[in-house]
Amino acid sequence: MEYSTNKIKHIEAKASIWMHKHGLLLLRISIGIVFFWFGILKFFPGLSPAQDLAIRTISLLTLNLISGKTIIIGLASWEVLIGIGFLTGKYMKPILVLLFVQMAGTFAPAFFFPNEVFNAIPYAPTLEGQYIIKNIVIISAALVIGGKTFVRNPVVITKNN
Repeated sequence: MEYSTNKIKHIEAKASIWMHKHGLLLLRISIGIVFFWFGILKFFPGLSPAQDLAIRTISLLTLNLISGKTIIIGLASWEVLIGIGFLTGKYMKPILVLLFVQMAGTFAPAFFFPNEVFNAIPYAPTLEGQYIIKNIVIISAALVIGGKTFVRNPVVITKNN
């Protein structure tokens, strides 16, 4: 019995070390894949399930001053650029800014088109709503990546500072 307990602890320790060593890289790469993939889809009309909602949202935000084709090409390029940034790990500060601005925009349809985002407001999202809500995970992951990438020696703020 003691042998199996020690073996389990050994496996747990090895797994923990592996996760600590590779987790941040895998998180960054997985976000890169998602953005690159979803961005590429937008270059091909009708392939992205979010395309129409994205065009209508950005049209509303830009007071209909930009054509739908320009909007979708711009959004696709923006997402591909974010994806490439995460995949390569290059220029992470501006890439994170692009991500957070894009993420703010992804929640706009919940306010502009709530009947398309929810079957029952605010607790039963449609497929589009689920597509939007999953971005909470991406935002959290980006915060972890930014925190681990840029904060080497965090400053502790106390009441006396």
